[in-house]
Amino acid sequence: MAENRGQWGSKFGFIMAAAGSAVGLGNIWRFPYLTGEHGGAAFVLIYIFCVVLVGAPMLINEIALGRFTGKNPVGAVQKLGGNKIWVLLVGVLPLIVTFVVLSYYSTIAGWTVGYIFTSLFSIKTTFSEFIANPAIVVPLGAAVVLLTVLIVLGGVSGGIEKATKIMMPMLFVLLIVVIFRSVTLPGAGKGIEYYLVPDFSKINGHIVLAALTQAFFSLGVGWGMMITYGSYLPKTQNIVTSSLWVGAMDTSVALLAGFMVFPAVFAFNQSPAEGPTLVFTVLSNVFQQMPLGNIAGALFFLLLFFAAITSTISMLEAPSAYYIDQKKWSRKKAAWTVAIAAFIFGIPSALSTGGVESLSIMQVNFLGIIKTSFMDIFDYLFGSLLMMVVVMSTCLFTGWFIKTELLVDEIEQGMPSFKTGSILGIAPYKIWLFMIRFVCPIIIGMVILNMFGVFG
Repeated sequence: MAENRGQWGSKFGFIMAAAGSAVGLGNIWRFPYLTGEHGGAAFVLIYIFCVVLVGAPMLINEIALGRFTGKNPVGAVQKLGGNKIWVLLVGVLPLIVTFVVLSYYSTIAGWTVGYIFTSLFSIKTTFSEFIANPAIVVPLGAAVVLLTVLIVLGGVSGGIEKATKIMMPMLFVLLIVVIFRSVTLPGAGKGIEYYLVPDFSKINGHIVLAALTQAFFSLGVGWGMMITYGSYLPKTQNIVTSSLWVGAMDTSVALLAGFMVFPAVFAFNQSPAEGPTLVFTVLSNVFQQMPLGNIAGALFFLLLFFAAITSTISMLEAPSAYYIDQKKWSRKKAAWTVAIAAFIFGIPSALSTGGVESLSIMQVNFLGIIKTSFMDIFDYLFGSLLMMVVVMSTCLFTGWFIKTELLVDEIEQGMPSFKTGSILGIAPYKIWLFMIRFVCPIIIGMVILNMFGVFG
């Protein structure tokens, strides 16, 4: 089945594609501002711990689920005998989440394209003015969707793998270039100290829960994308090492992003706790003030664009794979249908950042949590809450409903030591099962309760 649907041409290609799926605006935009809001290095340490403890087992889980079944999320659950509830929670819901997130994520990706040019040519504009102009943000979002669908039309190996094998190395090169410019600024040492020297007194339950949420958001679990990508993975590949490489690359991009942002922010005496506007507002102003800042700024937003587009590719591929598998559509019909629908569905989000006042000032009080603007509401509901519901459901489904030996045997195919090896006297598969069955559900449950305001 995997061969008929498409297959990754190499282990490196899969790692680049899966890492590209995980690496996105969550790493370069969301991680730095959350780090700034939660005290710097203390948050970073907790985040790394969360990725290793919870993120990695879930990543292995979803990739194994995809490769064992050779299907998209819906087909995977059906093949494993899941009833209608499991099909809804583990199969349909992640595809809905991914589709909705793609609809507004492409708009944000379009902002990065616009900022490449405003930075390069030193065009004076504020962030609020830029995103409130429908004549700019809507066409840029459409351009992102168009590029994404053209890549997906090339197929698994000829389109997605080929594109990510080019863009991911370029992203790392641009990261190093911008980091070098940032850390060599006068006064950058204060930012490096803020980022590397933890103040353990700042660690509390809210920081831990924020780090957990970011770990799931960043790694791309709970979206159906890793199940889909896993379904294209050849049986000869090692799931564990491939998953760990993906997690390591994703985490390294997030950590490197901090070295771009905080030295520059502190060098120009800006506040690191500016929230979501940290990159688009504060850092843009910093680039305008530094020597050769227009070039550094353009490179920064170029790498932000690469990170975004490698994610939109997987966001389009996952629901497209459903129509290819379940409805027997051609790849062309599936990709274009999902892409056009996502663009149309995302127009209200694009207009809610200032283009249409009624969409910009709307408020929803969700159990005491007030969200404003159409995009903000969708991001909270689909990009956070329902995404965590999918992660929890996937954990429970694979840990307790199906015969977990099936996935253990699947993982063992490329890693014989998964059953026979030993970590501190315990077989690796037993540690993984314990994490999936007990540790991950408890921690995910705490994150969901926190989203409902249970912890204050």
